[in-house]
Amino acid sequence: MILSPSILAADFGVLAEQIKRAENAGAKWLHIDVMDGHFVPNISFAMPVIRSIRKYTNMYFDVHLMISEPERYINDFIDAGADGVTFHIEATKNPDECVQMIKKRGKKAGISLNPATPVSDIEAYFDKVDMVLVMSVEPGYGGQTYIESVNEKIRYIRNKMGAEFNIEVDGGITADNIDSVLKEGANIIVAGTAVFNDDIEGSVKGLLR
Repeated sequence: MILSPSILAADFGVLAEQIKRAENAGAKWLHIDVMDGHFVPNISFAMPVIRSIRKYTNMYFDVHLMISEPERYINDFIDAGADGVTFHIEATKNPDECVQMIKKRGKKAGISLNPATPVSDIEAYFDKVDMVLVMSVEPGYGGQTYIESVNEKIRYIRNKMGAEFNIEVDGGITADNIDSVLKEGANIIVAGTAVFNDDIEGSVKGLLR
């Protein structure tokens, strides 16, 4: 299991320090949610933030583009320090182009779908990407409750793609429900408020136990 703490829930006044605390406690990836206020009803951060924190850590930068027409910015995010780039099937008319852009730069490509989107919408891309990101909350805000109905999608993808394929799940995962999400077939877990709180080290170790 890989834990990918989401900096959306971090304290940006001490962001580099909190990232280092999560890394020292055992987190290998860092989940970076990019929101444009158009594809999702919220705005987060973009290339300057990624570029600024890149020099403080060697963690895998798991960049999740919740933006319309991601193909316009994929190269910019890779230039800023992304190791993997995930885009939403709902946000682009050119998913093949997105995958090709990411792969051409030697980075890992991921494709994501919202809770209401059927898994059949991305099935044609299973063999083209390195990871599927299943959203288990509505994208755009942290602190939401896990939507149980996505478990069927996780199981389907795992059964279809086998044990080695990366399935990431994002939204509403805590120490109380992480075991059940892993049992469904996820192997990469995004956690925001469940990590970036008053006890970052204890929270990371608890999720990784």
